[in-house]
Amino acid sequence: MKSVLPLLLILICLTAVPSFSFAQASTDDKGSLKSGTIDSQFEYIYSVSNNFQEYKVVKRTNLDQLKSNILDSMRTMRAEVGDLKLLIVSEKDSIKNLNSTLALAETEKQEAIAEKDNFSFLGMGIHKTVYSSMMWILVAALAGALAVFSFQYFTSFKKIKKAQKDLAEIQEEFDNHRKNMLDRERKLKRELVDAQMGR
Repeated sequence: MKSVLPLLLILICLTAVPSFSFAQASTDDKGSLKSGTIDSQFEYIYSVSNNFQEYKVVKRTNLDQLKSNILDSMRTMRAEVGDLKLLIVSEKDSIKNLNSTLALAETEKQEAIAEKDNFSFLGMGIHKTVYSSMMWILVAALAGALAVFSFQYFTSFKKIKKAQKDLAEIQEEFDNHRKNMLDRERKLKRELVDAQMGR
C-alpha cells in the first residue's frame, strides 16, 4: 500500500496539472467519487487534497474510495472482456460452421453442375458437350451420306431416263425394221406364189 500511495500521488499530479484551473472551479462537487469517470474522480481528489510543501495530501478514505472505484471498473471491464472473448469464440465457431456449410454447399453445387452436364448413354457416363459433338458429327455424316446417295440417285435417274429414251428409239427402229421385214416377206411370198403360178 505504501508503494502504491506515491505512485497514485504522481499519477494524480500528472493528470491534474493540465486541468488545474478546471479542478479549482469544480471543488464544490462532493459526489464526484460516487459517480463520473475515473478522470473526473482523480480531478475531484486532486481538488479536495491539501498542499504540503510540493506534495498533495490526500485523505485515505478518498484514496480507498478511488481504489474501490478503479477495481470495480477493472472488474467490470474484465467481465466485459471475458464476455467478448466468449462472444469471439462463439462467433469463430459459427464462422467455422458457416464455412463448412458453405464448402458442403459448394461441393453439392459442383456435383449438381457435373450431374447436369453428364448423363448415361449406352451405359457410359458422357459429358453433354461430348454427346452434342458426337450427335453433330453423326448428323454431318448422315447429311454427307444423304448428299452422296442423292447425287448417285440423280445420276442413276438421268442414266435410266437416257437408257429408256434409247430403248424407246431402238424399239421404234426395231418396229420399223420388223414392219419393213414383214413387208419384204409378204412381197417375197407374193413373188414366190406368182413364180409358182407362172410355171
